[in-house]
Amino acid sequence: VDNATMQKRQHPRCGTSFLMVVMLVAIVLFSVIKFDAMWLNLVVRIALMPLVAGLSYEIIRYAAKKESSAIFKLMTLPGLWLQNITTQEPDGEQLEVAIKALDESLKLEPQTA
Repeated sequence: VDNATMQKRQHPRCGTSFLMVVMLVAIVLFSVIKFDAMWLNLVVRIALMPLVAGLSYEIIRYAAKKESSAIFKLMTLPGLWLQNITTQEPDGEQLEVAIKALDESLKLEPQTA
């Protein structure tokens, strides 16, 4: 529990950061791709959402590899700010439950030689 307490609650690869990057990528992409017909805009946006999600995932993944790069720090910063709103520090009991859950889930993993 002591080791877990020392860890930061914000993480650049958190789902909250991912959602923020998805939102930013979608804003940029869909501000460029526009059609006059509203129905066509809707169809194109729905069709491109897997591309937006995939591109966002790759940005988050690459940013984790290049953690020291200033540009990637800036790209993940809005997600870290959002985590300040959506998360709070866990108490000792929550950490114990999380550690126990992790231990139990690791027991289910196949053992490698």
